[in-house]
Amino acid sequence: MFETIVALATPPLKSALAIVRLSGDDCFFVVSKMFSKNIEKTESNKIYHGYIKDGEDIIDEVVLLAYKNPRSFTGEDSVEIISHGSPLIFNKIIKTALKNGARLATNGEYSARAYMHGKLNLMQAESINDLINAETEESKKLCLMALSGETTKLIEPIKKSIGDILSLIEVNIDYPEYYDIEEANNEKIVEICRENIQYIDKLIKDGIKGNIIKDGINVAIVGKPNVGKSSILNALLNENKAIVTDVKGTTRDVVEGKVNLSGVVINFFDTAGIRESSDKVEMIGIEKSLEKLDKSDLVICVFDSSNFDDEDKEILKLVKDKNTIYVYNKEDLAKEKDNDKLYVSALNKSIDPLKNEIIKRLGLSEENYNNPSIANTREIGILESVKKKLEDILRDTLANIPIDIINSEIQEVYLAILSLLGEDNDFDIAKEIFSRFCVGK
Repeated sequence: MFETIVALATPPLKSALAIVRLSGDDCFFVVSKMFSKNIEKTESNKIYHGYIKDGEDIIDEVVLLAYKNPRSFTGEDSVEIISHGSPLIFNKIIKTALKNGARLATNGEYSARAYMHGKLNLMQAESINDLINAETEESKKLCLMALSGETTKLIEPIKKSIGDILSLIEVNIDYPEYYDIEEANNEKIVEICRENIQYIDKLIKDGIKGNIIKDGINVAIVGKPNVGKSSILNALLNENKAIVTDVKGTTRDVVEGKVNLSGVVINFFDTAGIRESSDKVEMIGIEKSLEKLDKSDLVICVFDSSNFDDEDKEILKLVKDKNTIYVYNKEDLAKEKDNDKLYVSALNKSIDPLKNEIIKRLGLSEENYNNPSIANTREIGILESVKKKLEDILRDTLANIPIDIINSEIQEVYLAILSLLGEDNDFDIAKEIFSRFCVGK
């Protein structure tokens, strides 16, 4: 029994129209108590026009979309009430639905029910939230591929391969009377492990790049005071976001801004100039700079082309283990230029070499933009653990560890693969075994 839930499906703002969504076993009954027409006998998806009422009080004239299970997003009876977009109206509709037996939906409950009713797997369900938060066309494209099931197909070869060898081992151990079953020997296990390790490794690498397209990256701009960090930020954003003066220590807090470069959201953080200081407020800013430095995916380390000193050398030590682009600002003041260095003039908005280097560091290809990838952080983490476990199984198999122990390890891998899709709660080893038998066996 799934109780009827209600929530606003559009932003809680004044607009032309709003949609209030209900879903659950008693959905049509609840709506009929507040609608000018009885829809309890609805047998197929249908559109209604009428009035939402609270007793005799007319709340609004609406269009009502009734979805008969299982032909709805959640797989349940569902109703979408399209009303005028006044907060007064849609809040009154929700309150009336609550009065008539519905309850407020919790975060993600509609998608959770779609998952529970088999309308979506877990990867598809997660992609809905990613799609809502997409900030670029490229990110949206990846999320739509995941929602349509294209990304799920990347998991199927692993699921089948591991499932096959797991079932074969189980049959060999538990059903020795089937003499015509192929033997699950060490050579076959080694082959399966190596093939999947190689395949998963590629999925992880593609997924990390897909994650960059989907979520963007964080870039810290660091350097000593007065090298032009804030000017570089302003030039990158094409706006005067950060205050620029000749006074050292002007930037005392982290200034943030974002820009779309080649379909990737770059979150820039202009940090306070890093130096020794006795100023308490400036030191707080410097501490924040160091925190951003640690958490950034990429660092832009800025130097003054006319003045490289001991303070710069200290900053070099701070960024030596980071993915760093070294930038020499104020190129017009350089006495002589080194062809191996990247020069810009933030004052003159001449920063294309820096933009090009950032794009190059992303390491993205057309394939990354146009093909599905497992770009969700949770999913990448599971793949990494599966790869590690397969490497352990490969090592144990080559060391001739007993097959019943290997079998237990393979089960762990298979359950992890199922957890990607949210199928691990329904895992039944006997079902997996017999599903691979020939018809008539």
